[in-house]
Amino acid sequence: MGSKIIVTGAVQGRFIEVFEKMSKLHAKTSFSLAIIVGDLFADPAVTSPEDEKNVTSLLSGDLNIALPTYFTLGKQPLPQQVLDKLESSNDEICSNLYFLGKRLITKTSEGLQIVTLGGSPDPEVTAGLSKDKHLPFHTESDAKALHSANTADILVTSYWPTSVRSRSNIKLPEATEEPPSEQCVADLCSALKPRYHFSTSDQFFYEREPFFHLTKDEQPDISSITRFISLAAFNNPAKQKWLYAFSIDPNSAPPVAMAAGTTATPFRTSRKRQRIPDQEESYSRFSGGNDYQDRHYRPHKRIKRAPPPGPDECFFCLSNPNLKTHLITSIANDSYLTTAKGPLSTSSTYPSLDFPAHILIIPLSHSPTLVGITPAETKISTYKEMTRYRHALHSLLNSSSKGALGAVTWEVSRAEGIHDHWQFLPVPADLVKKGLAEAAFKVEAENEKYPTFKPKDIGDGTAEKADFFRVWVWRPAEGVDATLSGDEDGGEGKGKGEEKSLILPLSAEFRFDLQFGRRVMAKLLGLEERMNWRDCGQSDAEEKKDAEGFKAAFKRFDFSLEE
Repeated sequence: MGSKIIVTGAVQGRFIEVFEKMSKLHAKTSFSLAIIVGDLFADPAVTSPEDEKNVTSLLSGDLNIALPTYFTLGKQPLPQQVLDKLESSNDEICSNLYFLGKRLITKTSEGLQIVTLGGSPDPEVTAGLSKDKHLPFHTESDAKALHSANTADILVTSYWPTSVRSRSNIKLPEATEEPPSEQCVADLCSALKPRYHFSTSDQFFYEREPFFHLTKDEQPDISSITRFISLAAFNNPAKQKWLYAFSIDPNSAPPVAMAAGTTATPFRTSRKRQRIPDQEESYSRFSGGNDYQDRHYRPHKRIKRAPPPGPDECFFCLSNPNLKTHLITSIANDSYLTTAKGPLSTSSTYPSLDFPAHILIIPLSHSPTLVGITPAETKISTYKEMTRYRHALHSLLNSSSKGALGAVTWEVSRAEGIHDHWQFLPVPADLVKKGLAEAAFKVEAENEKYPTFKPKDIGDGTAEKADFFRVWVWRPAEGVDATLSGDEDGGEGKGKGEEKSLILPLSAEFRFDLQFGRRVMAKLLGLEERMNWRDCGQSDAEEKKDAEGFKAAFKRFDFSLEE
């Protein structure tokens, strides 16, 4: 059944009047929720005593808000009273009024996925995620982090996407100019393919023709059609449309044909590589909490949080708003690298390295398995890029250790998991050459009465019909000093060593230990006292030092830095 939704443009402090109008509409047509795009409050720099009084009344619960209403960050700072409330109320301003956040992925009880990117481009930050979730600024990395949502029913942005009017026959009203736009917003729209994309144009209303997105082979994808709508501000002088009502069903079947007037996408997705982030960039797995105690909850009837956690709660998603910010070391188009929290190895484990080289290779897409990543072309490109990262790490070890170190990489692929990732760890090359690394996994599986490991290369795992544990064991080539990370197709590392893939099928008949890979490696390397990552805590300063040491060593192998 479809959800009926009201969306308004910027309110700019006139919320008492807007809430009254919404209440009357809601009485006639029962709406599921309302979304306010742009600034809800007046600019604090020019606020009046009446504005302050109205905010006090709002925060005190004296105003009637008839239906669940969500607002985002616009382009102006929030009033200090509102900031104080947000810090203490889990983003609930008062009954039925909730803050959607600056960079957030939200799921409603009707199953609608809403993605928001508020604020203006941050002039003080050229790389990385913006630190303060309540300041009206964002970065390109904030937009990139939201790609992990994979899809959206509704996308809300303060800025227009660059070139959105391309291929359109709809003109702007006379004597008006197109609002500011950003390429990263266009890239976000292309990545998520939202059914509706809302933005603001304070002095006028603009609704573009619907447009379809293209697949990677440039074929029309009629199942993904976006409607871009920009709303005028409430009480604008030109009496332009400031309110938009529509119905949407997240479970409806895709259209079998395109509506008349639908155009091809106006966007050309930017393929610019992401530069390596600084220490202030985030890695949401390490948000400082244990397990999932830092999840972003909205404890009211309109938000339903069902396990497994979504991207805004996942420890591996860059869109998680609860961020501890110094362990990411490289971000590419579909995946990224981070140093491990509580690494098994230490900076003194390997004489040729001055940092722990326990590295995680993580897809940007939020999926429990590689197989589950959609669309199919994203799954393929993600697997290729993660493989390219793994081979680049091999090249790093070849160069740094002069053939003294091999590597083991492992993956737990389970449909009921949370976010797929690979763990990479160096190992003395002699242990690989003598077959001891491979044997360690087989023996431990036998001791645990697990199924038998089988040598098998399954690629992205599409052909596998069940869950599995996978391990790659790599040995360096004799006398090779690798200096390059390799070619574009993910084949780097070929010819610089030998790699073997082993698969352990996981059935529902036994309880599998998710720390199996780390446990095997801890025993193999004589690091049993570091078997549990929670026993290997480091200070922020120690973690930063290790991450910076790895970044410096990996820099010449890091293909994400290529222009």
